[in-house]
Amino acid sequence: MKTVHVDTGKPYDIMIDRGILDRCGEYVRQLTTAEKALVVTDTNVAPHYQWRILNSLEKQGIQAKAFLFPAGEESKHLGTISDIYKTLADFRMTRKDIIVALGGGVCGDMAGFAAATYLRGIDFVQVPTSLLAQVDSSVGGKTGVDLPQGKNLVGAFPQPVAVLIDPDTLNTLPDRFIADGMAEVIKYGCIKDAAFFENLEAEDALSHIDEVIETCVSIKRDVVSRDEREAGERMLLNFGHTLGHAIEKIYNFTGITHGMAVAIGMVLIARAGEVHGVTASGTADRIIRLCEKYQLPTTDRAGFAEMAQAAQGDKKAAGSRINLVLLKTIGESFILQLPLEELEAFISV
Repeated sequence: MKTVHVDTGKPYDIMIDRGILDRCGEYVRQLTTAEKALVVTDTNVAPHYQWRILNSLEKQGIQAKAFLFPAGEESKHLGTISDIYKTLADFRMTRKDIIVALGGGVCGDMAGFAAATYLRGIDFVQVPTSLLAQVDSSVGGKTGVDLPQGKNLVGAFPQPVAVLIDPDTLNTLPDRFIADGMAEVIKYGCIKDAAFFENLEAEDALSHIDEVIETCVSIKRDVVSRDEREAGERMLLNFGHTLGHAIEKIYNFTGITHGMAVAIGMVLIARAGEVHGVTASGTADRIIRLCEKYQLPTTDRAGFAEMAQAAQGDKKAAGSRINLVLLKTIGESFILQLPLEELEAFISV
């Protein structure tokens, strides 16, 4: 088993091990005194893994039940959160009890947000089953839901009591969801680790995915430990996300996955950086080739004006300015604060 310790205000461990799903109850029992657990999961994940988690919890004397929601970003709204609250209340969950987030990024975001706000905060465990959630969204305590005006505009920063990653869950994912997670994997190489990026270019990441997951969460651990609430360095984790979120919003969060949108966003912002002389020449082409290697799109029909308008409501905007994450070169990133009215001109290259 690989263990990555996260030293935030509420420290916890990320544990990576094949078959760890069946030991979820053991870890919950070690970490908490919970008598009840609500397993939040979606309609895609539940048939594969719900009963393994429920049985594991119940073997430890923890009364457990599941809350299912329709799979997809379309469910990531306050209406679903309200339904989770009702289930928690009807189940008579107390502050000593626990929520288990079993699924991908949408599930982890919503379950974590519900945990942060129900009874002013109860414990939760992340059990990510998608590659995107395993390498990125399950770590660091960022949770939330979308509004019609933009992505993740309502949320909180609760840290889980543990993250349990079972790489075997990737075996049941369709190829498009593996590609979705690879966008975030590529992002880590872009912003922090040139050698990791080169490894992704030279080898097949899926042939040593356990090590890839460990590298990604270790990079995020280091960043989050230094900047838990995104006051500075943690913003670098948003490379490709400002335009990616704008593209998702343009499509009303349907038809294009988060990873697909981020891949396009990384290419566009790298190309813009090159044109404006702040990013090394050839960087965008390397990102394009790597994204294409892992079946990710690198262009979109949405116009620059449309993207700039959609980005106006992005949570990374601060007053009349927006924070853009750019690359000096692969492995070295920085933040550029740009007036919102200049965004369209900056990206229109």
